[in-house]
Amino acid sequence: MAETKVHEAHVTGHETSTGLPSTKLAMWLFLASDCLFFGALISTYVLYRGTSKVGPYPADVFDIPYTSVSSFVLLASSLTMVLALSAFQRGDMPRGRLWLVATAMLGLTFVGGQAYEFTAFFREGLSLQTNLFGSSFFVLTGFHGAHVAIGILMLLSLVSFSYTGKLGEDPSFPVELVGLYWHFVDIVWIVIFTVVYLIPTPSPA
Repeated sequence: MAETKVHEAHVTGHETSTGLPSTKLAMWLFLASDCLFFGALISTYVLYRGTSKVGPYPADVFDIPYTSVSSFVLLASSLTMVLALSAFQRGDMPRGRLWLVATAMLGLTFVGGQAYEFTAFFREGLSLQTNLFGSSFFVLTGFHGAHVAIGILMLLSLVSFSYTGKLGEDPSFPVELVGLYWHFVDIVWIVIFTVVYLIPTPSPA
């Protein structure tokens, strides 16, 4: 175990006092700070979702079956991300690239589904300016969607770098870092989907 940590630190950067390479520690710190942002946005949504004086309200616009399928697509991308990392760790670059592209395509499908959902809500009369529900909903889910879009760019960059030899001495390490980010985005969506779509919204006063 100690030899593994020493080797990892050698190929990925200086080892910190925590035993983690500095780049991995930086990723964990970034994700921890992002938890605070999402926590604040989710709390804001919960606080204001039942206080809107005018509609449309969540029950008027939500299509739970549609969003459930979209959510399943995003969660399935966590599996393909695991398979991509496993392939890179085995040195199987072609298969690793395939799984990275599959992960990116699943993420793109989710973002496309979210864009369609936003458009449908807008046609129903819900926008950022409509009511407190609309404001808190679009900011929260849009913030998450932006994270997914950034993750897609990171995945496609890994594919590109794998062809040019820019992944470093241990190609699996940058894939692992991006995997941490991607799994975080998926876990956050589980929380958002549960809080926003599945927990009934109180009737407006």
